[in-house]
Amino acid sequence: MTTQRSAASPSRASASPSWASMAMDRIVVDLKDFTRSREQMIFIFAFPMLLLAMFGAIFGSETLGDTGVTFSQYLMAGMVASGILNTGFQSLAISIAIDRDEDILKRIHATPLPATAFFVGKIVHLVLVSIVQIAILIAMGILLYDVQVPSGEQWVTFAWVFLLGTAAATAIGIATSSLLRNAKAASAILTPVVLFLQFTSGVFFVFTQLPSWLQSVAEVFPLKWLAQGMRSVFLPETFEAQEATGSWQHGMTAIMLTAWFVAALVVAVRTFRWQRPEDR
Repeated sequence: MTTQRSAASPSRASASPSWASMAMDRIVVDLKDFTRSREQMIFIFAFPMLLLAMFGAIFGSETLGDTGVTFSQYLMAGMVASGILNTGFQSLAISIAIDRDEDILKRIHATPLPATAFFVGKIVHLVLVSIVQIAILIAMGILLYDVQVPSGEQWVTFAWVFLLGTAAATAIGIATSSLLRNAKAASAILTPVVLFLQFTSGVFFVFTQLPSWLQSVAEVFPLKWLAQGMRSVFLPETFEAQEATGSWQHGMTAIMLTAWFVAALVVAVRTFRWQRPEDR
């Protein structure tokens, strides 16, 4: 009997899926769900393209002062930043709220799937979607508005701004999903928030043209720093003097995005719910 048990235990252990395989399965599931949702794909990919094309057609040829930078170039940097925030914050918060309302999270939580594997699947999925979205926007910028492709150290700046911005946006999205009472109210609540941030963070308007008090308000939120970081990547160095402080403020950008990530992560860990509020 002892021999039989010892012989059977390795087979049972080998049959158990590894953490990595479960995380990979979640990535595949999330990507399949995304590609099957036309509404979500339109929001993530088509909406930023339409905004870039529309504002570019209206104001694209206007030059910002004597900088030689067109409004289209300025707008593209802002749209890249806004796309990162929208994907990680708004889209993720709404999708988690929907999954909670439909008891999908409840069923997942009842399985042996580790919570870390579930969230890694979400995060990797968002990173991949953001990369595709940014590639599309850059291609539009190059083809339609003669935007210069970053080079050298600009790509290093792009990498850390992208990673910190994605981390902060994702953590905020997860934290926000637990604060939403239900999925029906999610879009109505989050869309005005995102629009407010876009209009005050230098996405649709030149940041220094906003009233000083509104600039101070925007500096509290991550999109302002994400947009400024992306401007340092896609705009020439001569534009740095046009920023509010005359500097790209890379150090402060890293600090603010990291602070938002840590704060949102703490809230997410403390408040995340797998069940609907009425089921608890």
